[in-house]
Amino acid sequence: MRASFRGEQRPIERLYDIAFRTDLPPAALSLPGVLAAPILVAAQADVDISDAAFDFVRSIRVFEITYHQQHNPHDGCERWGSVFLGTYGEKGDYSRRRSSISAVPEASDFGFPPNCSNYWHRSVFVEWRDYEGSYGHDEVHY
Repeated sequence: MRASFRGEQRPIERLYDIAFRTDLPPAALSLPGVLAAPILVAAQADVDISDAAFDFVRSIRVFEITYHQQHNPHDGCERWGSVFLGTYGEKGDYSRRRSSISAVPEASDFGFPPNCSNYWHRSVFVEWRDYEGSYGHDEVHY
């Protein structure tokens, strides 16, 4: 597990702290002139991103990676993993499907240990090509 400590809170952290405080009366958290009821939308937006100008959006790939490995003295090496791959279509729709461990890009921190030691990896890895075609990626472990 990774942990860090910062002396000062970021503004978004302060907002979360305020929003989830239980010692404040509900009126203290309400904003005047703002409707509290949700606004219902009858239909989804019909967005067409099939033009080449939007290649960078369709290049985004999201990998949800979970992998567990442990040595069991009775059964040897036990391995379990799952990968889901998410992509964007020509209408801006996001779809997600099951994929395989071998499909995880090399840029990810994920890697098989050389021996059957205890190993746990859980992350979301995102890769893309920007409008100039340059490769980029980011990974969040949780």
